[in-house]
This record gives sequence, structure tokens and C-alpha cells, in this order.
Amino acid sequence: MPVNSPDNPARKILVTSALPYANGPLHLGHLLETIQTDIWVRYQRQKGNDCIYVCADDAHGTAIMLTAEKNGISPEQQIANIQAAHEKDFDQFLIRFDNYHSTHSAENKRYSEEIYLKLKANGHIASREIMQLYDPEKDLFLADRYIKGTCPKCKTEDQYGDNCEACGATYSPADLIDPKSAVSGATPIEKVSTHYFFTLPDFEQFLRDWTTGDSLQKEISNKLGEWLEAGLQDWDISRDSPYFGFEIPDAPGKYFYVWLDAPIGYMASFQNYCDRSGLNFDDYWGADSEAELYHFIGKDIINFHGLFWPAMLHSAGYRKPNAIFAHGFITVNGKKMSKSRGTFIMASTYLEHLDPEYLRYYYAAKLSASIDDIDLNLEDFVQRVNSDLVGKVVNIASRSAKFITKGRDGVMSPTLANAELWQQAVIKGEEISELYEQREYSKAIREIMALADTTNEYFDGQEPWKLAKEAGKEQLVVDVASLCINLFRLIMIYLRPVLPITAEKASSFLNADLNWNKELTPLLNHQINPFQALMTRIDKDNVAAMVTASQQGQAEVPKPAKKPTKPKQSSSTIGFEDFEKIDLRIVEIIAAEHVQGADKLLELTLSLGDDGIKKVFSGIKHAYAPEDLVGKLTVMVANLEPRKMKFGMSEGMVLAAGPGGSDLWLLEPHEGAKPGMKVK
Repeated sequence: MPVNSPDNPARKILVTSALPYANGPLHLGHLLETIQTDIWVRYQRQKGNDCIYVCADDAHGTAIMLTAEKNGISPEQQIANIQAAHEKDFDQFLIRFDNYHSTHSAENKRYSEEIYLKLKANGHIASREIMQLYDPEKDLFLADRYIKGTCPKCKTEDQYGDNCEACGATYSPADLIDPKSAVSGATPIEKVSTHYFFTLPDFEQFLRDWTTGDSLQKEISNKLGEWLEAGLQDWDISRDSPYFGFEIPDAPGKYFYVWLDAPIGYMASFQNYCDRSGLNFDDYWGADSEAELYHFIGKDIINFHGLFWPAMLHSAGYRKPNAIFAHGFITVNGKKMSKSRGTFIMASTYLEHLDPEYLRYYYAAKLSASIDDIDLNLEDFVQRVNSDLVGKVVNIASRSAKFITKGRDGVMSPTLANAELWQQAVIKGEEISELYEQREYSKAIREIMALADTTNEYFDGQEPWKLAKEAGKEQLVVDVASLCINLFRLIMIYLRPVLPITAEKASSFLNADLNWNKELTPLLNHQINPFQALMTRIDKDNVAAMVTASQQGQAEVPKPAKKPTKPKQSSSTIGFEDFEKIDLRIVEIIAAEHVQGADKLLELTLSLGDDGIKKVFSGIKHAYAPEDLVGKLTVMVANLEPRKMKFGMSEGMVLAAGPGGSDLWLLEPHEGAKPGMKVK
């Protein structure tokens, strides 16, 4: 990328990452996104661009209200405590926000009310009555996850209001046997309430144009296209009192749904920054703004950012983001993060045992511009950090420096021993720069490590330790070592967005800056400082201790007491004729979507080959991302009686193994099975 100059002025960029929910501590999954964003922001700043990074805690909702009540404190104190913990963790992982705010702020209240009133004035707010289950003791409308009872299918007790974790059946809360409020234990009643809706279908053509432009990754564009083809629905933007949030200005007792004011939190945090810095808000958010605006988010919340958010901004007269960058999820050792295995690792637990730059580097070495999930393999993590950073990069500086400091007072050679090698490394920086710009961090890291390999190969080939013993070769030794130090400086310039602390140490050792926004010239006849260790190797024992601490930490968390359950009855046998009644079929999942309002359900569209298509609601939301299911083969009960649910008709059941929650695995046939085949 060209160096900034009068003919190529600095870009004005505003960057956000998704707002962590203010109901619990950060874990390594949260860090994937903020590290990805921080690297991009640091790169932009290093190139001389005016790049501002803001974020906030997502601080509203029923869950926060109930957690605060359980903890015996106010919601305001609850979110303040969590925000302080979040900011501490982010700071220790070297995430450098220009402003970190909260959605429970005067700025967010102002913009939420303003945007809502504009939407209403433009005819995009509707209201209608809906029937919900209600807790008469807590005077609280209950979401499905706050209702528990006995499964109407298998009769297992203590199941959630939309899905049975024991048998996988899906149903509506009203179908539960002996339903109880998970909040108070009271028997819920049905109650009608008026809700407010954002009429998203009004923006169909606008969203078709938006989703097919250059603002979204191809996979995201395709996914949003599927939702558009299925037909947009009005979006429920209100919740009833009691609720921790902002009251809708013209609707007493009604509150903005958390997902309405959460993205507006980007604007609120930036306004708070403007008030402190003197910047003009409209220069970045106005409809005619020429600044660049980018959102970094997880792929699981793309519907809010890719459909509702741009439609709201468009109607309210604000600019849309230049792009939304979605990333995948994190697994540990090839599996979902697990409390029992000790791989559900909190940010604070990691920091007690390991250097934050280790994780920053490993994530960078895995991240790309796609939405693919990445795996934190702890064994590979140790090997890669130790091999790449200590064994290759730091090794260049440590073994080259001694040939310059000994007898030369640290003064480098006045000439380049190999100008061609230097120039190749400078040119390679242009490619690395573009890879950072495109968020292809893993490719950038590969190129940087290839440069480190080349430098080490050059050093080994010249054998300066042998030359130092030969009379008359003293200057050649210094020339070789000086070139390697210069190449090390380039490598650290390229790694600085990822390893800011190590870069600072390297800058001090080199007695030189690590700027990237000007012409890269070698250090000639330049004095360096004595070398000191820049980074230590990861000790496997520290990783093991972190995993153990994560297991113990989870074991110490008190779990809510469950009602006594009846002893399980031994399974009774069935006759062959009973088994023959069950029509098990191989099916292909041709579409999978989140179900609005359901905490555990995914809507699956299943192909039975020549026998047609069926729709099934399955309680596997915590175990699978919808995008990962498309194209998979699985097994379904095809002749199960269709069941009417509040979300639609479920026409069967897919089969999965596991205790439930995130620990569920769909059955998959061997290669050769085809959709529609009977399982015998």
C-alpha cells in the first residue's frame, strides 16, 4: 500500500467490534474477535491512517436484570462490575480501544429514541397483540428459556420450554406437562400483550441491493440472500415491564428489545468519544460521510447486522457501514469449548498462566478473511509459538547481535552485505501489507515466517561463527550480522500489529523506530543496544495448569439446584413389528436457520431425494452453527406425526447423540448413503 503523502492522504476510518454481553466474564472466544479487530486497527495506524476503534458493553435485557437480583445488587451495579472486568481483560490482551462505553448510557438512550421516532414517522413501526406465558408471581413475561417442565414426548422432567434435551423433541411452552417459571417456580399463565414491530419487509429491495454489493463476504451475502428469498418478517422490537433497558418514549411499560439498542451502541460510544475529543459525529455517521466505517462481528449475529441494522440506518437518515467483516467460531483441540475438559477458558484464567502475545500470534496465524471456524489446538499452539517466534524470529536478533556488540560497541556495518536480499524483503512487505488490509492474517504470517526462514538460512550459509576465527574477515562478519539485524527489523515491523509489546522491546534493542508509513531504509553505521531476551518459550506445564485451573474453576461455580427427579425406569423391549413402524431415512440438510424467539431451536430443511422436502425444528442450536450444517447427511424419523409449533409445523425428528446443550452430535452415515434411503 502506498505511503501516505499530500497526494495520498491518510484515510479516516471508524472501526467497531461486537459488544460483549454484560452478564459474565470474557472467554477465549470473545478474544478471537477483538484480537482480529485490534490487529487490523494497529496495522492501519502503523500505516499512518486515522483509525478510531470504539466498543461498549451490551448492558440491557431480562438476563441482566435477573442476575443482578440473584446477586443482591442493582442492574446498574451489575453492569458496572462486569464492564470493569471486561475492560481489564481487554487491556491485558493489548486491545487498544479509543473508547469503551456501555449501551446503558445517555448517548445510547438519545440515539435509540431518535432512531425509533424516525422509523415511526416514516411508517416503519407497527403494533399488534401477541399471546405469551406470564409469571404471575414475578409479574414477568417469560421467554422460552425461562420456562421448564416435563417433556410431553418422553416425560423427562426439568426440560426447557421449546426443546427436550433428553429425546430431542421440539414443542411450544404450552405443550409442557406441569410447566413452571424457571424464575420463581410459579405456574405460568397465558396473557396478551401489545408488542411493537419494525416492518422489515418494507426494505426488501433496499436489502437485496445492499446484500449483493461489496459490503459483505460472499458466504454472508449468500446466507442473507436465502433469508430474503424465504421472505422477510416484521421484527419484534419491544419487551414488557419489568425489563432492564430504555422505555419506548410513546409506550409506557414497553421497553426497547436489547437487539435494537445494541448496534446503536456503536453510535453512542463514538458520540461519547466525540464529546471528549472534539471530533464531529456527522463526519463519520452522517449520510454524506466520506469516512470509512467497518464492523467486525461473529457470523452468528449477521442477521442483526446485515438486515435490521442497515435498514434502520437507512430509514433514520444515517450512513451504512462500508463493510461488515464476519468471522467464525473458535474450537479448542478440535471440539467445542468444554467446561468438563477444561477448554472453556476464561480470559483471566489464561492471563494467570500465559503471555497474551502468544494467543495474539496463534490467532493471527489461523485467521483469514473467511467465516471458517478456527481451532486452538493447544499442542500446536505451544509448538508454533516456540518454533516461529522464539526459534526463528527472536533467534535472528540474539545470535546476530553478539557479532556487532563484541568489539564494535554495537555499531552496525556502513554497507549492506546483500542489497538484493534486503530489497526482496522490502518488496515482500508490500504483499504483507495488502494481506493485512484484506484480513488475510494467516497468509501474512506465512510470508513473514518465510522471510525469517530466509534470514536464518542466509546466516547459517555465511557461518559467521567460523569467519570470526579467520584473520581479516572481521568486517565480513559484521556485514553479515548487520544485514540479519536489518532483516530482523523488517520482520518486527511486519509483526508489530500482532506483537506490540515484543515490537517495543525490539525497537529499544535496535535503537530505532518500527514505522511502516514511510520508506523502509536500512540501518547503516547505526548503533544498537545490548540484546536482551524479547520472548520466552511457552512451558507446556503452564498450558496444563491453565486447563486444570479451568476445570477447577468450573467445578467451584455453584449450580442451581434441580427438582428431585423420579428414578429412571429401565428401558422396555419392543417387538420387531414395532420397530418396523418407524420410518428412518437418510436426509440431506439443504438449509438451516435460527428460529427467532427460540433459544435452542434451528429450523432444518431436509431433502429425502425423490420423496420430497420436509421441515423440522431441532433443539441443536447450542451444538451447531446453521451454516455448518448445510450439505450434511443425517438420519430422521420421517413418519413422525407432524407437530404444530408456534414457529411453524415440524414434520419429523433428526437423530442425535449426547446429553444435550452443546454436547450433541447428529448421526451421519458413511459415504455412499443417499437422501431418501431407508435405514434398516
